[in-house]
Amino acid sequence: MTDKSVLHEVRGPVALVTLNRPQALNSLTRQMHRDLWQVLDAIEADRAIRAVVITGAGRGFCAGADLSEFDFNDGADLIRRASPGPLIDDSFNPTVRRLMKLRVPTVAAVNGVAAGAGASLVLACDLAVAAPGASFIQAFSKIGLVPDAGGSWFLVHRMGLARAMGCALLGDKLSAKDAKEQGLIWDVAAEGEDCVEAAMKLAQRLAAMPTAALVATRRLLRTAASTDLETHLDTERDMQTAMGVTQDYIEGVTAFLQKRPPQFKGE
Repeated sequence: MTDKSVLHEVRGPVALVTLNRPQALNSLTRQMHRDLWQVLDAIEADRAIRAVVITGAGRGFCAGADLSEFDFNDGADLIRRASPGPLIDDSFNPTVRRLMKLRVPTVAAVNGVAAGAGASLVLACDLAVAAPGASFIQAFSKIGLVPDAGGSWFLVHRMGLARAMGCALLGDKLSAKDAKEQGLIWDVAAEGEDCVEAAMKLAQRLAAMPTAALVATRRLLRTAASTDLETHLDTERDMQTAMGVTQDYIEGVTAFLQKRPPQFKGE
């Protein structure tokens, strides 16, 4: 490992991004957010990249915010200095928004604990594959706070209201197996299988597919629950029309008619 807080490796059409503060379970500092943004900028600029895997170094995925970023020293103005609001506004929320809007599909490889806003980073990805021993925890209720970085939104959309309530109010640890069964993540790697390699295989599969159509599908699915059918039908029509001018659409239909595998280029 290097001293960089976020590592970036390109493997063919897939970028592997690693949160790299293993001594602190990859808890996020303000600088770490900015390092991640630089990596995401590089991914956006490299049109050869067509999928991303995000994981953590060491034994954890991400333990959320690094509490050393807050000033709890005795003295005047403690309430203002210890407020989590500014950190959320200038670091966590921009990171979640950037992940949600990335021009390629994203896969989280959850190698260990994903806690608080660290779990939100997992859920900001399109798909997640967890190691069998990984876990998820929303521990905000234990320190007098509420889920942030999109946590309360993600939990309801992924799990439904009843399970989201239990997860957020009780703050109990959720195993990888239970997270899959309750709809929080896509899959759990097989025993003995490296979850990063499992996520890379999934990302390689996504990278060979029509990128623009995958991202458009993602947008449709995210808004489906909050949009009435009449509006959504029009949105689908508009999306489909936009996809109809892509080279991947022409290639997909041509390959189907010619009974051969398509060769998508993400264009």
